[in-house]
Amino acid sequence: MLETEQARPLAPSIERQSSDEDNTTPHPQTQGHKKLIKRCACPLISLLLIAIVIIVLIFTVFRVKDPVITMNSIKITKLQLVNTMSQQPGANMSLVADVSVKNPNVASFRYSNTTTSLYYHGVIVGEARGPPGRAKARRTLRMNVTIDVITARVISSPDFVTDLGSGLLTMSSFSRVPGQVKILNLIKRHVVVKMNCTTTFNISTQAIKEQSCKRKVKL
Repeated sequence: MLETEQARPLAPSIERQSSDEDNTTPHPQTQGHKKLIKRCACPLISLLLIAIVIIVLIFTVFRVKDPVITMNSIKITKLQLVNTMSQQPGANMSLVADVSVKNPNVASFRYSNTTTSLYYHGVIVGEARGPPGRAKARRTLRMNVTIDVITARVISSPDFVTDLGSGLLTMSSFSRVPGQVKILNLIKRHVVVKMNCTTTFNISTQAIKEQSCKRKVKL
């Protein structure tokens, strides 16, 4: 019998990675894309947060509010009124209106020339203009407006004698204050504050007995 051939050792097999294992190996280009995305995402998120904060401030702290104009009092010079009632030649009559402008904003309210017109039973009897000014942030600015009254129109009114006998004088006024509110040089708002007032005051004491005002803000 032939001698049995001695078993030869098998050649070592070459292990191959499966396709799945090949895919798990990170590619240098993919890693670069991820790093780039991370670098770009951080500034974008920061800008988004800043934008959200600015929007919140605009609608809360920096929200532009309407200025408020108020007629505090109206005074008349008694001596001038007596001369007017006696209808002396050249007699004159003047009123002093105490007006305040309240600015509720965090920025100043700048206004141009103000106008105040005075009416007596529907007829204009006087007009005054005030200089431009500035109401500081969250402050109230007060100013006196002197109105020279056209006495001839007051005396010629059929209601003058009746008002004189009652000791009460009722007049209406219209004030107009145009201006602008500017916040951080970014937010600008042009407004016109208007106010109509009907005031009844005592002729002898010059005290206001009754006053009714309506305000309106036009953008």
